[in-house]
Amino acid sequence: MSRIDAVLEAARARLKRLPASDLPAALADGAVLVDIRPAAQRTAEGEHPDALVIERNHLEWRCDPTSDARIPQAVGDDVYWVILCSEGYTSSLAAAALLDLGLHRSTDVIGGYRALAAAGLV
Repeated sequence: MSRIDAVLEAARARLKRLPASDLPAALADGAVLVDIRPAAQRTAEGEHPDALVIERNHLEWRCDPTSDARIPQAVGDDVYWVILCSEGYTSSLAAAALLDLGLHRSTDVIGGYRALAAAGLV
């Protein structure tokens, strides 16, 4: 196993990952969907209408409720953050980074945007 595969496996072991089909219920329950894909990927693949766009290199600063660079939705450690990337790999690492900040309700979408598109959810 490669080192990055081991890191990914460890990150996912800490998450309660969200199947694409469960995203609508999570959003109805107050989840904040964050799309971390770069602009070129969003242009090529499409966008989810309910997603906040925060590219990966800004994520921790925008979601940390103690950061001066936080977004208005970053009101505390109980925010239900659902991270979205293209296929559900980078989002797992990003959600684990939010866990490291103490944002204990952070997770990602299994299969990413492509799984949402395949399920007709975008």
